[in-house]
Amino acid sequence: MQTKLTPLLSIAGLLALWVVASTLKADPQVLPTPWALAPLFAQEIASGELWTHLSATLLRVLWAFCLAMTLGGIIGLAMGRSPALNRWLDPWLVIFLNLPALVLIVLCYLWIGLTEAAAIAAVTLNKVPNVAIVIREGARAMDPQLDALARVYRMSGWMRLRHITLPQLAPFIAAAARGGVAVIWKIVLVVEFLGRSSGIGFQIHLYFQLFDVAMVLVYAFSFITVMLLVEWALLQPWERHATRWRRA
Repeated sequence: MQTKLTPLLSIAGLLALWVVASTLKADPQVLPTPWALAPLFAQEIASGELWTHLSATLLRVLWAFCLAMTLGGIIGLAMGRSPALNRWLDPWLVIFLNLPALVLIVLCYLWIGLTEAAAIAAVTLNKVPNVAIVIREGARAMDPQLDALARVYRMSGWMRLRHITLPQLAPFIAAAARGGVAVIWKIVLVVEFLGRSSGIGFQIHLYFQLFDVAMVLVYAFSFITVMLLVEWALLQPWERHATRWRRA
């Protein structure tokens, strides 16, 4: 019971620090109290603005996440299983890992235009190398004896993937997914800040220009809340389910 309450107590501690900082600052224009945001949340929900922009951002995050995990997973698995391919593609990973996200976003907007495709492409390209590296290390750590077992029993490619490869890669996929969600949504906000007319990033840009700290916090925390729910309700249970064979 205490373990389950720990995340909630931790967040409560963070809110307490926020209240202390707000009280010491004593300027709601700079740092409003948490309860000062409640009527603003209600206002944005009632008007439909919050749902409109939140859904736009979530859709971009979902597209970029699925594409990055799929492409990065395929590339990482291939590199981990093939030393020759790894030698060829490793310099590419190093280049893209060190290429600033802002540069990729600007280039995608310049080459493709201020479109949804450019926004999603920029976010995906930023995340693929990170996913590929994590999955590559997972593929390198796979037990060769299990591969030999699959060959002895003449398992099909699909059965080998399902029963041999994916269970061993599950912790690495979970790590890549958890880190991926955290990084992708931040990059999506930058993409929206720079070149979209909808989304949480667009609203933050709007209220930044108006120097409205309270509304910036309203839109920021709305998406952080959704991401916490995704982490606790989807990613963590899936990770426990995928790695249950290790605890058996």
